[in-house]
Amino acid sequence: MRGDAVVLDVDGVLVDVADSYRRAIVESVATVYDETIERDDLQAFKDAGGFNDDWELTHAVALYVLASREGLDMTIDEFTDHIAGTGGGLDAAETVVADSLAPDERERVLAAWDRDRLRDVFQQRYLGRDLYRELEGGEPEPEIAGEGLINDEPTLVDPATIDRLTTEFSVGVLTGRPAVEADIALDRVGLDVPEDYRFTMDDPAPGKPDPTALVALAEEFDAHRTVFVGDTLDDVRTAVNASETDSNREYLGVGVLTGGLSGKSGREKFERAGAEAVVETVNDLDGLLEPT
Repeated sequence: MRGDAVVLDVDGVLVDVADSYRRAIVESVATVYDETIERDDLQAFKDAGGFNDDWELTHAVALYVLASREGLDMTIDEFTDHIAGTGGGLDAAETVVADSLAPDERERVLAAWDRDRLRDVFQQRYLGRDLYRELEGGEPEPEIAGEGLINDEPTLVDPATIDRLTTEFSVGVLTGRPAVEADIALDRVGLDVPEDYRFTMDDPAPGKPDPTALVALAEEFDAHRTVFVGDTLDDVRTAVNASETDSNREYLGVGVLTGGLSGKSGREKFERAGAEAVVETVNDLDGLLEPT
């Protein structure tokens, strides 16, 4: 596979977030509502699409928990299938709940659904005491904020892979992380990416699978063939959507099996979503990519 530029997702590609972001989601819902889902069930939400923002994913999980208390008769797979069929993301989750419950049940769910509290608990758990004070400007709750799950993110990319990519290609980053949290992860793996070559949650572009940010990076690089490497179906869909949007360039989506998708089923899901290639880890790019 040949390309001019390589754009990398962060979570599940450069760092493992199973014990950080994903753990923060299920634990935050449990803290606020004394009930949650299994961590493995989060992948069904990711596959449904539209959950590039883990705060919104936390809100959707809480919505499912609250709606189930009020009589929502759906398994997680059924709920997320309905989300996918309604367009994906948090708005779709709200629509599914609204269409599935009686008006009084729906009102009780919405009254109990405290997104501000969920986000705050998430940040306390993920950032930990010190970073929460520094970045959020508040005083953490001792029973919630510990050392910070952000410290439990093993690196997935080898220094040799970083060296080759940055030597032979223009390299960018497209992530749903806030900019400060993206900086922490990039520093951890030793990847120095100029601000003009990255898009984070803090930038005005819509989230994946909207192709706006990926097309903007390709334009910044003046690249004819841009390879986007991610761990979710929305990452691959972003490359597919960019190809449909920008006829002047080529966009190739590569799925990696170090996020929530793995094994034969993960490979098949990536391929059905339009992946040009699927690799076990980001380090396998070394045997896949060649500069144009």
